[in-house]
Amino acid sequence: MECTYGEKRKMLALGTYPRHHSGQTVTQFPRVSLPIRNNPMRRGLLAMARPLFICTISIFSLVLMATGCSSLLPRSQTESPTFQSFDEARLAVESLIPKESNLASLAEKGLTPAIQPNTLILTHTDIVRRVVNGSVLGKEDLDPGIVTCLNARDACRGWELNVTHISKARTGGFWADFVNFKRRTETTGWRFNALILLVNDVVVYRGWGGQPVINEVEVNTNPLGPLQEMGPSTVTGNR
Repeated sequence: MECTYGEKRKMLALGTYPRHHSGQTVTQFPRVSLPIRNNPMRRGLLAMARPLFICTISIFSLVLMATGCSSLLPRSQTESPTFQSFDEARLAVESLIPKESNLASLAEKGLTPAIQPNTLILTHTDIVRRVVNGSVLGKEDLDPGIVTCLNARDACRGWELNVTHISKARTGGFWADFVNFKRRTETTGWRFNALILLVNDVVVYRGWGGQPVINEVEVNTNPLGPLQEMGPSTVTGNR
């Protein structure tokens, strides 16, 4: 019985069309692998993975919306290992008694270079340059402790303390910050500095200053976003 052309194509696709070899008819077994579109197992796996992927993206988007994306913006902080506030540092310096407080008292209050980092050690020449150089003031106009230190020459030395507690945080919108269209940076904290003069390891003068409260806001706007810096770099590269 002769098969039609369509039946032959169908039997060839299924592998059941009889082929003759040496006068014998050989029947092939059906193919095991099927196209993806006709495989119900693969279609089921794809159907299960698609809503899982959509659900994951939705949860991630909801988390970003709930937190306002602020937690994803960079932050930096500079802390003092000894003083946690401006007033704490001020009280430590003010508690020093000229001509009485010694190195042991300074170490107990955390005011020595070994304990307080970023402390600048001043020689007699450094102190003269800071106090007298370019000034029209005479010794009679200076603090008695400074005059004592200047008259002591090599026995005089000074410590300049610089204590900071600064926090910087980008608080603008995440996407505007991420693509560099607009970046808003808040700087908060305090800065403290003090000058301590010693003669033969005894305090003869102490003074302090600084910024008790720092609150600054810096806003950088780039209308072109990530393309803003490409112009100057391109011009520089072509030179």
